Amino acid sequence: MEQDAERTCLQTFELYESESRLYVLGTNFEKTLWRLLKIDRSELSELVIAECSTVYTESEHSDLLKDLDEEHRSTGGVKFVTKFYGIIGFIKFLGPYYMLIITEQKRIGEILGHPVYQVTRTQMVELANSKTRSTFQNSKDENRYRKILNALDLKKDFFFSYSYHIMRSLQKNLSDPQDGWTLYETMYVWNEFLTRRIRNCLRNTLWTVALVHGFFEQDKFSISGKDIMLTLIARRSRHYAGTRYLKRGVNEKGRVANDVETEQIVYEAAPGPTEISSVVQNRGSIPLFWSQETSKLNLKPNIILHERDNYYEGTKLHFENLRARYGNPIIILNLIKTRERRESILRREFDKAIKIINMSLSEEDHLRFLHWDLHKNSQGKPTNVLDVLLKVAFRALSLTEFFYCQVAPSSDTAAQWPTISSGIDPYLCDDNSNSDNTECTEIAGDISQEDISGSSDSSGNATAEDKVDNSGLPPLKPPKFQKGVLRTNCIDCLDRTNVAQYAYGLAALGHQLHAIGSIDSPELGLEAPLAHHLMHLYERMGDTLAVQYSGSAAHNKIFSAKRGHLKLFIQSQEFFRTLQRHYSNTCIDANKQAAINLFLGYFQPQQGKPALWELESSSVEYNNELSSDHPSTLKRIKSDGSILHESKASMPGSGPLVALHPDIQSGFQFPNSESDSAHENEISSACESGVSHLRYTPTASDVVHIPRAEHESYYNDSGDSNFLDLECLSTSGNSSDARSIATSTPDANLSTENVIGGITPDIMENQLAEMQIQKLPENFVQWVNHGDTFWY
Repeated sequence: MEQDAERTCLQTFELYESESRLYVLGTNFEKTLWRLLKIDRSELSELVIAECSTVYTESEHSDLLKDLDEEHRSTGGVKFVTKFYGIIGFIKFLGPYYMLIITEQKRIGEILGHPVYQVTRTQMVELANSKTRSTFQNSKDENRYRKILNALDLKKDFFFSYSYHIMRSLQKNLSDPQDGWTLYETMYVWNEFLTRRIRNCLRNTLWTVALVHGFFEQDKFSISGKDIMLTLIARRSRHYAGTRYLKRGVNEKGRVANDVETEQIVYEAAPGPTEISSVVQNRGSIPLFWSQETSKLNLKPNIILHERDNYYEGTKLHFENLRARYGNPIIILNLIKTRERRESILRREFDKAIKIINMSLSEEDHLRFLHWDLHKNSQGKPTNVLDVLLKVAFRALSLTEFFYCQVAPSSDTAAQWPTISSGIDPYLCDDNSNSDNTECTEIAGDISQEDISGSSDSSGNATAEDKVDNSGLPPLKPPKFQKGVLRTNCIDCLDRTNVAQYAYGLAALGHQLHAIGSIDSPELGLEAPLAHHLMHLYERMGDTLAVQYSGSAAHNKIFSAKRGHLKLFIQSQEFFRTLQRHYSNTCIDANKQAAINLFLGYFQPQQGKPALWELESSSVEYNNELSSDHPSTLKRIKSDGSILHESKASMPGSGPLVALHPDIQSGFQFPNSESDSAHENEISSACESGVSHLRYTPTASDVVHIPRAEHESYYNDSGDSNFLDLECLSTSGNSSDARSIATSTPDANLSTENVIGGITPDIMENQLAEMQIQKLPENFVQWVNHGDTFWY
């Protein structure tokens, strides 16, 4: 029974309280097994937790409660507090500890039979008892910290799964299975800090849930007589996390603002063995040291490029981290403007950084890039950019490929993982053992862990069908593995980026459906019904991510134009979203950032130290080293978020970009010698200056003044792409229109306002006709047509 309990996910919990202790009783889905957790209430400065080793049956559950009540009879017995669905973690301000729990949840989908839930209600339970509570009950600072934390709405866009590692991609879960509390250290688990003490104490995660922040949506559709499940997941990184103007660019450890991993999963919704596919792409802020100052009077604040990284060390670290997570190639799709003064500064500097980094790399390790001004190329017919982006997507997909395999569901419980039906049992490779990994690779046949991690080519599938004789099952297809990733950015990595990610998702969807045998051709056109269906899905994802980072839904001009919406209404919608975003950035984001800093542990209140709001008001950088009350000597496994090098990166030309250790090159993750307390410092050390404070206010010496002529020759000679021919982007598709848009320059006969707004006299006449039909006021039309100063 104890062995069964170790493999069982606790999904429902009951909280009871006595004067001296809190008791948590947890049970599995079937309510056949129960476990007991004890939390001490008499100690304010320490979190004292103990797990009972006994596993109770359903019949023993009521007897256990009677025994606990009898034990505390002298102080009033044991009282039921609430039913809940998992512990989010523990937090301490200036007084007692608090336990954050999920009191309501909603099932939002499943992956291969593993349910996924969204948090819909939470509760903060104070651990102090009646004797110790009075000390801090009326503390203004304590109450203010509680109010700040509540500004982070956990009911929005936080999701989890009891039995599926939703913080990892499908490829990693199936080909490199891992388990245990170290998974919480990955970059996508937002309550890593809050669960750290209970994980260190119990060495398990039976009582907690790993919260992922971002977007999750699942839909089912029929094609070729098959029911297909389509899942779109966006995972927001907890590193350098925050709001729009308060988190920009990169920090010293190579972590960027608005870093989001997007995964698209496709499989047939049918019982028994099935084929499944996934593809991953990435978005993130331009990895340079830059910022923007919030201004209530300026909708478009200047971009400030800081002179803090002459050798692009932060940029190098960022791409090293991407390579460690995804392998080669790293493809950069940069969509910022060329003719707009603010953005062109970043474009030139980013281009220069990529070229300098590539100088120290072998040709096969070069960063692939494409600088393409989406805004300029959408001025004529906005939907033409989708044709171009689809070409880019097909080219990128041919380089990175995608993940595909056949899986056999487990014959045991839903908590057990399926295995890849390719003759390879992922459980043969135990990353936590001390066995020789060469032997593990040999067992796996030709598919090495390098292939799984995407670090080398994914061939070696030829003999997979010969290795297994699955009588009664369809012939096995060899698995495929994604190697490398497409990284897309604009300025905010919201609006233009989301359009490009949709194009990549559409290109991938055709290949995924073709791989699982649902369609004959791997190419889906923009007019296909599935393309429109997928566009709605990506639009909802874009709106969700935009609200999280900027405070308003995304600017969906291209999507709206694709649906045939009137330009007047598109631009008016964009205008009001710009106002909403501006209000959020200037009035709300500071409170949101403070809440994020508390939740993630980037700031921890201490008696006698400056309060969080004091540091914010004076714009002072504060040292935010995280201290642990429970130092642990347990070695940890490197997480997805671990940066390879904490030391200074090599100078240009002095060596390769990534001096990988053998364990990283092979795709395995081994325990290292760092303790958890060291990991705490690594996450929030003082050198993460961009993370530890709400804003970095540059001095005059920090600002780089780049005269246009200084870099003009370098920029013109550098080229806009090294992985595809730009000529092919301006031809084919809607040939003449696409070509003219890609090469056109402003017409001297048009007014400045019309050039900026992309409005021709013909379009103006059409809009006047629309105005008459819709009976719109003329002044409304005027500010829509000439209101580019409001465009953001």
